[in-house]
Amino acid sequence: MSMPKVRVKVPASTANLGPGFDSLGMALNLYAWIDMAVSEKTTIRLIGDQMNGIPTDKSNLIYKVAQMVFEQAGVSHPELDIAMYSDIPLTRGLGSSASAIIGALAGANALIGNKLTTDELFQIATRLEKHPDNVGASLFGGIVVAFWDGQRAESIRLEPDPNLEVLVAIPAFQLSTEKARGVMPQQVSMKDAVFNLSHSSLLVAALSTGNLDMIRHAMKDALHQPYRAALIPGMTTILEQADRHGALGVALSGAGPTLLTLVDARSDRKAELEVFLKETLLKEGIEAQTLWLKPSGEGVTISYPAAGDADLQAWIQGGVRV
Repeated sequence: MSMPKVRVKVPASTANLGPGFDSLGMALNLYAWIDMAVSEKTTIRLIGDQMNGIPTDKSNLIYKVAQMVFEQAGVSHPELDIAMYSDIPLTRGLGSSASAIIGALAGANALIGNKLTTDELFQIATRLEKHPDNVGASLFGGIVVAFWDGQRAESIRLEPDPNLEVLVAIPAFQLSTEKARGVMPQQVSMKDAVFNLSHSSLLVAALSTGNLDMIRHAMKDALHQPYRAALIPGMTTILEQADRHGALGVALSGAGPTLLTLVDARSDRKAELEVFLKETLLKEGIEAQTLWLKPSGEGVTISYPAAGDADLQAWIQGGVRV
């Protein structure tokens, strides 16, 4: 009996949400898809131009992560047929690496009958990423409040308020997490630590109770955004002024350079906010793509295409990405 092919759908994510550095994440309805099957020879196909430069041999991240699942489960499947397509832009602060890790973990686990628990997948993913916010959001969906102490990760999932919308401005340049972390200090003052503790706590309370008006006060940060602002011209202006143009709150998405605003879906100022983001960046000579998104209540999901179904590339070209 041949093993089935699995198709994985995994959401993008935003991390930190301002003050929740390495501890708050939210899944977004922007997705990556991975097809995976056991094969006689490893083949890795990357569909679409934006994944140019990613390895297509056994050094590929998805392949390597899948092998970690097999090793932990005590099985051996050294040859895989993998195809991947993603709408999530690479190295822009929208969890592209976390989505690949979660997609690979979930796909490989499904191939072997889900021998590992969801918690085991979360622990592997957190060890790989070194923080649980992006991977937790992509795995569980919704808003994730999490910590990792270097040994174990724990998380609580919050259901996003149905009136919460997200507008992101994605600058037309990449920014590596390593570079964005490199500008941050090794030590911070007690004042800044207390500032972030209070704001992060208030933000979690606002998100969990649906008190959207409190987000503008809570979504401020003293630990990472002031240091990263120099890497993204226009960011300081956007952080200081977006709420004057209809945003509930604003933050750097993950390590950037994407800037993220939370918006009340009932607002009549959405067009104004979008223009403000684009024009502020354009004044700095930065072209940016804006996208209206929603929090994704669903995390990673698995389906099992039948033998006669279209392969991933044909399926994507068919425009049925739901």
